Amino acid sequence: MSIEIKAPTFPESVADGTVATWYKQPGEACSRDEHIVDIETDKVVLEVVAPADGVLTEIIKAEGDIVLSDEVLAVFASGAAASAAPADKAASSPAEKVAAAPAASQESVQIKTPTFPESVADGTVATWHKQPGEACSRDEHIVDIETDKVVLEVVAPADGVIGDILKAEGDTVLSDEVLANFLVGASGAAAAPAEIAAPAADTDEDGVAGPAARKALSEAGLTASQVKGTGKGGRITKEDVDAAAKSKASAPVAAAPAAKASAPAALPPLSADGRIEKRVPMTRLRATIAKRLVDAQQTAALLTTYNEVNMGPVMELRKKYKDEFAKVHNGTKLGFMSFFVKAATEALKRFPAVNASIDGNDMVYHGYQDIGVAVSTNRGLMVPVLRNTEAMGLADIESNIMDFALRGRDGKLGMDDMQGGTFTITNGGTFGSLMSTPIINPPQTAILGMHKIQDRPMAVNGQVVIQPMMYLALSYDHRMIDGKEAVQFLVTIKDLLEDPARLLLEI
Repeated sequence: MSIEIKAPTFPESVADGTVATWYKQPGEACSRDEHIVDIETDKVVLEVVAPADGVLTEIIKAEGDIVLSDEVLAVFASGAAASAAPADKAASSPAEKVAAAPAASQESVQIKTPTFPESVADGTVATWHKQPGEACSRDEHIVDIETDKVVLEVVAPADGVIGDILKAEGDTVLSDEVLANFLVGASGAAAAPAEIAAPAADTDEDGVAGPAARKALSEAGLTASQVKGTGKGGRITKEDVDAAAKSKASAPVAAAPAAKASAPAALPPLSADGRIEKRVPMTRLRATIAKRLVDAQQTAALLTTYNEVNMGPVMELRKKYKDEFAKVHNGTKLGFMSFFVKAATEALKRFPAVNASIDGNDMVYHGYQDIGVAVSTNRGLMVPVLRNTEAMGLADIESNIMDFALRGRDGKLGMDDMQGGTFTITNGGTFGSLMSTPIINPPQTAILGMHKIQDRPMAVNGQVVIQPMMYLALSYDHRMIDGKEAVQFLVTIKDLLEDPARLLLEI
């Protein structure tokens, strides 16, 4: 029996929706109540399920189409068998070609995106490290999913072979969405399709380069025949394209006398006025950072107050005890950031408004201190959070910060590392910044900026003395924090750092 599959009935406040993802294609069998399509509205994503056991016969509304309440999405054949599927689909994909070999010992499983937390709506497929037909070991890194906070690694569920890749690089994906099919127990050497085993004979760009590499080829003005692939089986990677583009750009200069006839072919991509330029899409992480900073400037009543601190006492203390500190704490080095975190923690206890956050029209006061420490990575600025700093010692703080820095460099900071935080410290001084105006990280209400330590002449007891000075900047949301509190908070940090014994005594 033929049944129409319709969009759900939307509430009055929802005008229409968009077909987000089809999980079944025409000819595929479905079980009763099996999830077959998502309809995305401006409020929620609605799941549409199969009305009975049967086969999806026709899709009327494709992904991306706008639909109204109760509009027909597809036609469904109740009670039909999956053998009704089109015959030309029998063995067209890499996964099915692999399965056609020793299929008796192989189990097909789905590789899915991780489950995102509520604050993350979706992600983007960044890089496939394996291609269809390639063998994988259990827990081997196979694909990166980039969200607006971190890059998540997806690993192989077992030893086996990648089958179909359903989500290409650049595609947007939701929590638990299927990325690819995986054949457990299959052998990559025996199972690899012929076109992957011998790409040298394949002159089609799609066959020797993945989606990311093809995009890079287009941006660099190159063809696949101009690039030597170093990937498995001779496949072209993004790095191969970058290397070829650099070689192409330098070739006219290096071989100018002899390359007169072929000079036009060796020129790098030019802009309209003849100068070299490169256009690359903004990553989700960088786009989100930009959006949050702009939102903070537009919604918060931002002010910044400045002060300066004599770093001499902290530097002397660090110099005196750094070797013994490292010996006692298993090689952990004593840095400046731990002193700032401890000073900020003590100041936050005294000025609760600086440790608070704004949630709509509510002001939320936190009875704990979770301090985010800005870490610069090659993917952008990330702010992992030190939890309960009021209970941490200097060694705990330093070891955690070092762990954040190493994992940030390797792209291994997780969602849990980035969530929450009641206050943030950022250190532009590591890059030589003498003074800056940091922007708060909503819904937090304040951020402390550290800067470069610079020797400056200071008046001390009527005499000019050279002192190692650092400018401090506190940006704050005037909706939550009065100027008096902000200034006193910053002065408290200054006093604690200029007399570090007060940190121990909590005075």
